[in-house]
Amino acid sequence: MGASSSTEAEREPLLVPSYAGTNSPVNSRVYGRRWLVLTLFSLLGLMQGMIWNFWGPIQNSAVQAYGFSNSDIAVLVLWGPVGFVPWLLFMWLMDKKGLRASLLLSAFFMLLGAALRSVPLPDLHLRRWLIHGGQLLNGLAGPTAMSAGPYLSTTWFAPDQRATATAIASLFCYLGGATSFLVGPLVVPAPNVSQTVNGVSAAVSDSSISERIQMILYAELAAVAVLFAAILVYFPSRPPIPPSVAAASQRLSYRSSICRLLSNLRFLMIALAYAVPTGVIAGWAGVLDMVLTPAKVSQVDAGWIGFWSTIGGCVFGVAMARFADSIRGMLKLILVLMMAGASLSSTWFTLTCLSSVTHLPSTAAILYTSCILTGIFINSSVPIFFELFIETVYPVPEGITCGVVTFLGNMFTGLLLFFLTCYCTDVSWLNWCLTGSCIFSLTLILFFRESYDRLYLDVFVSV
Repeated sequence: MGASSSTEAEREPLLVPSYAGTNSPVNSRVYGRRWLVLTLFSLLGLMQGMIWNFWGPIQNSAVQAYGFSNSDIAVLVLWGPVGFVPWLLFMWLMDKKGLRASLLLSAFFMLLGAALRSVPLPDLHLRRWLIHGGQLLNGLAGPTAMSAGPYLSTTWFAPDQRATATAIASLFCYLGGATSFLVGPLVVPAPNVSQTVNGVSAAVSDSSISERIQMILYAELAAVAVLFAAILVYFPSRPPIPPSVAAASQRLSYRSSICRLLSNLRFLMIALAYAVPTGVIAGWAGVLDMVLTPAKVSQVDAGWIGFWSTIGGCVFGVAMARFADSIRGMLKLILVLMMAGASLSSTWFTLTCLSSVTHLPSTAAILYTSCILTGIFINSSVPIFFELFIETVYPVPEGITCGVVTFLGNMFTGLLLFFLTCYCTDVSWLNWCLTGSCIFSLTLILFFRESYDRLYLDVFVSV
């Protein structure tokens, strides 16, 4: 296990229990209902990610049916990062009222946003405003859906299950994005294809595309409504008895936590190592169809590439989190291997897209492989980063810590998409941004000095 930078004097106050009525922090219990709580939270994250990334995979169809431009598609994806602007409010609500209040508010925003997007107005100009408003409201659910996973895992799960629970809760947002890559292109036809009706081949009409899009919007509205009702009926903020010493220990106040994070150079270093590559790949994947169009990759194929890169990242991320649970104190080494792989695969993909200059072979198999590997390495690193954040700055509350880093990640996503709205003619620069972000992250991780303060509390103090 890595050496800790905290002194014994700094650790001593952490033994004060924060649960009312708990006489000793060693008195702990793990409840079976934790899996139901994790399922509800993860499904809400899945829907948030699916709605956020809905328009990117069907960009060409949306342009044909609604008259959107490439800048419009970039702005629709941009509303996700914009939703993180009031992240301090959600983190304050989570810290003071618990996860239930924060999750209910986020679910309500998603429900209202999904309803606005689904209003079938014939006026396309007004319809466009409603769609943009719905995307913004869905983005407001992002701070809770994307950053509260470690808070939930610490509150409900035992120390040897925390990384796994964090991976499941955190990666379901990415799984939602992968689902949009699959569902959108398969259900919504591309405008440049034809369909056969009564033996006659004809081009797909705008009305047919609009009907398919509307069908998905209604389905997403129904799913969000069911989830909102389930969370309203049953979603406790925390168990009656904490599952571990760390869950029962006293945490820093909201203001002290923010000051501690902003003054901790080690935290800022590893936060940038997380925020830059994950922020860049989120914006890059949101317009993947636009990125791959110059390489003559169809909308459906681009959707499959995005789907498998995200699915692979989710599966590999859970597997690596389970490995981290069984062999503790190896988080930095795991991240070094992941970001090294991301740097190599993203460089391979970027140079392949420039085959006219580099003369490297450019085939569908190579594009698939390099792009999918890049997504797998970066997306699977998210839960490992989250666990390392919490270990580094403990006893800062998990929700506040992960709220800060997800805000930074979405800030970089927003900057990337903002520049895309200005420079959307040639998008090859996006690939170079992705490659550079991976190399930058790897460099910071190599120089980062890890510590495991929370693990020390659970493993040594409880004994």
